[in-house]
Amino acid sequence: MNDFSWLYDWPRFIPELLPGLWVALGLTVVSCGMGYVLGFFFALMADSKSRVLRIVSLVLVELGRGIPILVLLLIVYQGLPQFGVMLSAAPSAIAALTFSSAGYSSEMIRAGLGAVPKGQFEAASSVSMSAGDTYRFIIIPQAARISIPPLVNLTITIFQATSLATVITVPEIMQRAGIIGSATFEYMSVYTAAAVLYLCITIPGAYLSSTFERRLGGGTRPARARRGPLSLRRFEPPQPASVSP
Repeated sequence: MNDFSWLYDWPRFIPELLPGLWVALGLTVVSCGMGYVLGFFFALMADSKSRVLRIVSLVLVELGRGIPILVLLLIVYQGLPQFGVMLSAAPSAIAALTFSSAGYSSEMIRAGLGAVPKGQFEAASSVSMSAGDTYRFIIIPQAARISIPPLVNLTITIFQATSLATVITVPEIMQRAGIIGSATFEYMSVYTAAAVLYLCITIPGAYLSSTFERRLGGGTRPARARRGPLSLRRFEPPQPASVSP
């Protein structure tokens, strides 16, 4: 075979890899959907008045952010059976990706919640709004303007991380690419087709993220969640400087 035939030969492998793309997208949607909800509760716990809840949030978030996704996959799929917890490949991948996305999204959501002025809480309390209604109608819509752009970027990262699920035999893109490559020995063509499928999702996703950032942020970049270790202290947004008359 011509050494450069992969430049024009790769499209014929796309149909064989498409089922793996749907699996990867499904893993991403389910994992991020559950992970962001879990991350929201981690963010609330991190700013709780209870020191115990803050410590629990600290531990869970740092574990989610600090353990590589590949290690989480192997712990869930191969480690948990030693304790009698048996999960098949796909649920194991979802569990690992959910825990990781929860850890990262927690700080992004926490940054959005912390950017909402405390006066919003006080105003809601003054009209006897319940805590649930306050978050639903006042706090979350404002926090979303800051949190959505980085969460879209995180979703793209999780989609790319689904390729790691091949090590536990989830039939996503890379698992199928490996099988096809082993059968045909046309690895360059097969993996080029796999790369194109990833690019078909990540490039539009990056454009979508920048669009959200531009429209929701009013043309300015939102504050990024800090990357350092979580503090056990409650998050207090900075107070505006007093202006002398």
